Amino acid sequence: PAIPVYVPAGVRRNHLFARIVLIMFVCIKKSIVMDISLRTQQLNSLFSYDKKAHLEESRLEIIPFRFTQTIGASEINEFQKGLATTEFCSVTDDHIQENKTFNYTVFAPSGKEKRDKAIILLHGLNERTWEKYLTWAEYLAGSTGKPVILFPIAFHMNRTPGSWCNPRMVLPWVNRRKQEIDNLENSTFANVTLSSRLSGNPLRFYASGRESVYNLWQLVHEIKSGKHPLFKEDTSINLFAYSIGALLSQVLLLSNPEKMFSDTRLFMFCGGSIFSQMNGNARDIMDQDAFNSLQRFYRHDFLEERSLPTSFKNDFLEQAFKAMIRPDVLQEYRESFFQKACNRIKAISLKKDIVMPTNGVIKALGKASDKILEEIDFPFQYSHQIPFPFRSKTDQTLVNQAFNNIFSQAAAFL
Repeated sequence: PAIPVYVPAGVRRNHLFARIVLIMFVCIKKSIVMDISLRTQQLNSLFSYDKKAHLEESRLEIIPFRFTQTIGASEINEFQKGLATTEFCSVTDDHIQENKTFNYTVFAPSGKEKRDKAIILLHGLNERTWEKYLTWAEYLAGSTGKPVILFPIAFHMNRTPGSWCNPRMVLPWVNRRKQEIDNLENSTFANVTLSSRLSGNPLRFYASGRESVYNLWQLVHEIKSGKHPLFKEDTSINLFAYSIGALLSQVLLLSNPEKMFSDTRLFMFCGGSIFSQMNGNARDIMDQDAFNSLQRFYRHDFLEERSLPTSFKNDFLEQAFKAMIRPDVLQEYRESFFQKACNRIKAISLKKDIVMPTNGVIKALGKASDKILEEIDFPFQYSHQIPFPFRSKTDQTLVNQAFNNIFSQAAAFL
């Protein structure tokens, strides 16, 4: 069947080659979202932290790269030494080598030439696998022609010991935690490591966020200085951020280390809420005790600078994070930034999202939310954690349409 093709001005419509190229592009783009469920399985079987993979259908490659943190490393080490250990991990966080040196992957268009544009994709809290993000990265890379960097937040994905996400290893700690804490809700093997670590010391949340900012700062510095093998010097970098990755992105843009993010565009999906309005009490995020501890600590002790270590720095990164905790804290600083940056930030929230609710995003953005934020709803059962339910009995045609709607907007913006 004939495929309607838009041919840009200046290209003759009877130019056969131009039409063929454009038709191929449309077909490739459509194939990426034809069946999210099937494509997720295919990409997951190819994905590796260690080996390059070729995606013939979309003419992309998945390329692994090594990262060893240097910027802020000594400061983070000192910070982590003072955080209490947990029973399932007897060493302090500064001794966990998997978090310091690790692999990250890039979905890049095939070809040997260096690129001058990139998108960094940031994931959600308590994530252990990139599975659901693989179609996201493929679509963005295929539609924009820009490499998409899947970068893990500190102590997430492959940045922890393997035992932390081994059900057999952690189930005894679930049972023990339930015995120690009366009427504990949402304690599972999927969240017990994060829950135990945050309950033990809520300051870990900030320490890991600060470490992640330093890591992104280092990554972007390496790219922009021409030291990364995939990119040219002064490459422009945009962000696609989901869930807690959006909070990390907001802190990154607010703090703007070395002024490297002054022109960065940010697309937030299911994220961008002020911290006090987030609800992470869920079976696959954190249990009730950890969530309550986190909210209590940051809304009060942290802001009032009680019980903070001597290595704690009161600097531009801390100010940016504090501005994202409560609507009334550093409100002018936060809202004026989003007003000025509204042309390079876009957010989409989901109506039934209770983890990162629309109201929380509005409180974070202030008046700029009118220009930045769009709330939508899907005609099927979904959740914050699984916005596109590729494993359920949900009509996959509707899921694919929803996916295409979100990511076509993201690709156009980024």
